[in-house]
Amino acid sequence: MKILVIHTAFIGDIVLSTPLLKRIREVYPEAKITYVTTPVGATILRNNPMITEIIEYDKRKTHSGIKGLLALGRRLRYENFNIVITPHRYLRSSILGWLARSPKRVGYDIASGSCLFTDKIKYDKSKHEVEKLLSFMGDVPNNPRDRYPIELYPSKRDIETVDKIWSDNNLKNKEIVAVAPGSKWFTKKWPLEYFNEVIDLLIKDNRSVIVVGGKDELHLNINAKHGVLDLRGKTTLLELAEVLKRVDVVLTNDSSPIHIASAFKNTSILAVFGPTVEAFGFFPWSQNSDVLEVKNLSCRPCAIHGGDKCPKGHFKCMLDIKPKQVYDKILQILKRG
Repeated sequence: MKILVIHTAFIGDIVLSTPLLKRIREVYPEAKITYVTTPVGATILRNNPMITEIIEYDKRKTHSGIKGLLALGRRLRYENFNIVITPHRYLRSSILGWLARSPKRVGYDIASGSCLFTDKIKYDKSKHEVEKLLSFMGDVPNNPRDRYPIELYPSKRDIETVDKIWSDNNLKNKEIVAVAPGSKWFTKKWPLEYFNEVIDLLIKDNRSVIVVGGKDELHLNINAKHGVLDLRGKTTLLELAEVLKRVDVVLTNDSSPIHIASAFKNTSILAVFGPTVEAFGFFPWSQNSDVLEVKNLSCRPCAIHGGDKCPKGHFKCMLDIKPKQVYDKILQILKRG
C-alpha cells in the first residue's frame, strides 16, 4: 500500500495534520506514506516515524508555474500511489493529486477542484481541524484528543542546541513564559504595547521570558530587556518546538505556536483570539490551554484569517483584552501547575 498526503498550507496546518498521519499508520500499518508539502512544512515534519518520505513542493522556485506543477505531477504518477489524500483545499493541490493518477483520490467537498477527486469528505465546520482531518480515515474515534495527539520530533541535535540555550541563560528550574507576538495578519496580533506591558510585569515578578518567532517577527518592537531572552529568527522550527516543550506557559496570538505547543502535555497555552473564534476549528488541540477573547462583540468573527485592518475601525476585539487581565491569567496558570 502506497499513500500520498498533499498539504501545502501554513505551518500550523501542517502541524495539525500529524494526528492524521498516526491514524493512517493505524489503519494501514505496513503502508509507505509520502507527504508532499512546502519546504517550510518539511522542516517541521522531519523525523516523524509515521512518514516514509517527504517531498518538497517549492511553489516559488523549483516547481513554480504550470511547468513545475506538471513536473512534480509526473514524479508522483511514477510512484503509483494507491490512495491520494488532499486536505489542502486549493486548486493547485487538487490538480497535483489528480496528476498522480491514483485510483482513489480523496479531498474535501468544498475544495477548489473537488471534481478531480474520486471520493469527497464533508468539510464539517463545526469540528476542530484535527477532527476534520481524521475524517479522511472514516468515522472519528472517541476521545480523539487522547488517542491522536499532535506529535513533533526534534532531533538529538535540536535537543542539544536547546540544552545549550538553557545552560547559557541559566534557565534550569526557572518558571518560564514564552511570548509569541507574531502573525501573518495584522488583526490577529494583540497590540505590541500590550505584550510589552505583560513582559514588564513578568520580569518585575522574577519570571523568565523568552520571545519566540521567525525572522518575519524581528521588526516587531518587543522590549528585549534584562530577563528577556529573544530567540526570534534564531531557531529552526523543531528547535522552537523543543523550546516550547520546556516552558511553563506560551502566550500567543491565534497563530502557529498554538499548534506547535499543543504537541506537549506539560506546556500550558494562553491564546489571544481577536477577529477569529474557536468555532473556526483552530483553537488549541491541547487540553492544557485557555483562550482569551471578547465575547458578545457583534462584529466577531470578521474573517477566518483576520485582515490588514479592523473593518469597523475600533479594533475592540483586541484592544479590550487588557494586559493586566492576561498577566493575571498567566499567574493563575502557573499556580495550578
